[in-house]
Amino acid sequence: MVQALSSQAVGDRVFFPVPESPASALVQKLEAFQDLSTEDRNALARLVTTARDYPAHTDILREGEPADGVLIVVKGFACRNQFRQNGARQITAYLVPGDHCNLEAGLINRMDHTVSTLSPCRVARVNAEALHAILRQHPAIRQALRMSILVNEATLREWIVNIGCRTAVERIAHLFCELHLRLSAVGLTRGMTYELPFTQSDIAVTVGLSNVHVNRSLQALRRQRLLTLSGKRLTILDWTGLSELAEFNPSYLQLGCRPLDG
Repeated sequence: MVQALSSQAVGDRVFFPVPESPASALVQKLEAFQDLSTEDRNALARLVTTARDYPAHTDILREGEPADGVLIVVKGFACRNQFRQNGARQITAYLVPGDHCNLEAGLINRMDHTVSTLSPCRVARVNAEALHAILRQHPAIRQALRMSILVNEATLREWIVNIGCRTAVERIAHLFCELHLRLSAVGLTRGMTYELPFTQSDIAVTVGLSNVHVNRSLQALRRQRLLTLSGKRLTILDWTGLSELAEFNPSYLQLGCRPLDG
């Protein structure tokens, strides 16, 4: 747990002040969409001051629970889940540092989905009313957050296309291209390599495939020398080949990405 002199309790969760600014990831994420002034960054630093560490495979927010405060991923990898009564699960979004878990807090009484960690995570809490005040006072932050919301919606549309229109290999290739650019935007890639802290089962319930199809598709991508996957580390060997296979067009991410060497 993060060491601190004082804490802020929310329900049965306690969020601790941390020595480094937990706003850093949020600032980096928003600056992918909009230049922020020193005043903007300072306002976010004052707003995002407390965080809590969660182990991997832990629910941060559960469907049906009150949405108390806005939670923001500071470190680690999380996801949005929907569950059926029979236990079947669908991952509907991945959350990386800088992503909000529940911006709808203050607008809805209870969560309509579950947010879970895939790796150990640090999650910051923001008071919803204080966030709304910041948005009124800082147009650049407001614009960047609007862009972030639009990108989330565009990404969900792209995921629907991925499941409905692409082959098994294409679905996984598209997902890996997207994750590379999203993680690169927040400084979490090394060249064409990034950590992939989830299982083949997680991939399966993301792209609507069986575990067997995921395994076969990964083998096919390896045979085509498009990528390597060693443990939890994925390296894209041929960006052009992988992105062309997936028909990946990054415009929906609104990152202004330059062409990558592959």
